[in-house]
Amino acid sequence: MINAVGREIPEEILEMTGKEVFHGNHYYDGYEYKKDGPRTKCVMNSNGSKLLGSLREALEKCEIKDGMTVSFHHHFREGDYVVNMVMKEIHEMGIKDITICASSLGKAHDPIVPYIEDGTITNIQSSGVRGKIGEAISNGKLQGLAIMRSHGGRVRALETGETHIDIAFIGSPTCDEYGNCRGIGGKSDCGVLSYAMADAQYADKVVAITDCLVPFPNFPAHISMTNVDYVVEVDEIGDPKKIATGAAKPTTDQRKLMMADYCTQFVINTPYFKDGFSYQTGVGGASIASTITLAQEMKKRGIRMRFGVGGLTKPMCDLLINDQVDALLDTQDFDLDAVQSVKNLKHFRISAGEYADPFNKGAVVNKLDFVILAALEVDVHFNCNVVVDSGGMITGAQGGHPDTAMGAKCSIIIAPLLQGRIPAICTDVTTVTTPGESVDVVITDYGIVINPRRQDLIEAMKGVDLPFKTIEELRDIAYSIAGEPEKVQFGDRIVGVIEARDGTIMDVVRQIKPFEFRESR
Repeated sequence: MINAVGREIPEEILEMTGKEVFHGNHYYDGYEYKKDGPRTKCVMNSNGSKLLGSLREALEKCEIKDGMTVSFHHHFREGDYVVNMVMKEIHEMGIKDITICASSLGKAHDPIVPYIEDGTITNIQSSGVRGKIGEAISNGKLQGLAIMRSHGGRVRALETGETHIDIAFIGSPTCDEYGNCRGIGGKSDCGVLSYAMADAQYADKVVAITDCLVPFPNFPAHISMTNVDYVVEVDEIGDPKKIATGAAKPTTDQRKLMMADYCTQFVINTPYFKDGFSYQTGVGGASIASTITLAQEMKKRGIRMRFGVGGLTKPMCDLLINDQVDALLDTQDFDLDAVQSVKNLKHFRISAGEYADPFNKGAVVNKLDFVILAALEVDVHFNCNVVVDSGGMITGAQGGHPDTAMGAKCSIIIAPLLQGRIPAICTDVTTVTTPGESVDVVITDYGIVINPRRQDLIEAMKGVDLPFKTIEELRDIAYSIAGEPEKVQFGDRIVGVIEARDGTIMDVVRQIKPFEFRESR
């Protein structure tokens, strides 16, 4: 069946998942449902402690068994130790057929690949995966499916009961013996615990894992004792220094700085740039740089931001320090400056559901004026790919990309025309993760494109001195430089599903053909 972005979704996948194909952004507007709930064991009286002696004891008390779903959060990013620690224990207990439901998985979790290969882990649900886990899935080593959802889509899946978590594991920088968790105050601070809030609310059993046990009450709690079953103290839960790795770093690349300047010039010429505007940026180098140049323009023009939101970086937190923004709404911290900023009284933590869940009664993304995002590929239909590279390998994550692009009044994608020698502007993306109807502007080092759907923005930019082009012109320039890339050669087996925010199927990911079976190029 062909969906709204022109992708063919095989009937076998629709039957296997019980899903519909993606029908467009507003297909579920007005939909009503009853929220799912966890099995809860009442504690009328106790000795006042939920502290256990080991992870093994916690797993035994949670009655871990084959076929269960366990969950994790990724606020430590590439410095996370919790996933590997828990999965090693589960593997040593001989448990099989586990589904991992994580807010994201990265290179830090490469050590769990053998557990995929031996059947300990058979299904993965995540916003995406990087490193050797992505390679394992792309090469067909996961027995089941990798289901990739946006951050908002993940909360939706938990709330509706589509995904039910048996045991949630929450790495907590500080925790008291009764289960009050905080993302700050210890030796392994990650700032907030926003992704884990839904897990704590909907999982049957919740285990807090900490390396800094503090006296009761650990208030104000980011995750309450009312949702935690057990507490385990370990030596280390993560390395905060590795939070700001990969994409989450400022850039000195002149090409990216030029794109950041283009972005700022576009933003300040829109009707949305005025006192009280709202803003979110991604963690790509150009996106981070655009925040710095925007702050300069705000100061010059006397413009104040009402709120900034999202995964936060130092430049966003500097706006708070310099009194250029009224409030920051935080779901994730991408560097240690952002982690420290959580202590500011105008820096507020919000849950992933408050941030982006499309099935609640209102999410912050719907109040955004601007969002600045990156992409691996953008096609002539403005569809974006942020998960699968041009060679067909799963290398990234949806994160909040589809959520914010749909919610914001002006969604801007920053991408270089060429990623290495591969055109980032192309006829058709390898895999659709964000539909073109959500994308308003594409900014490259060779020019800027406004989606023809946005005639209001086209009108606003008349007379503005920026290098405007059509999306086809940018694609043709890219192809003239690097050549038109050959299509990736996939096998028949579907190894992954890209879900839209509403749970319908946006695209599928197929196993990469073994090299020896690929046609010579």
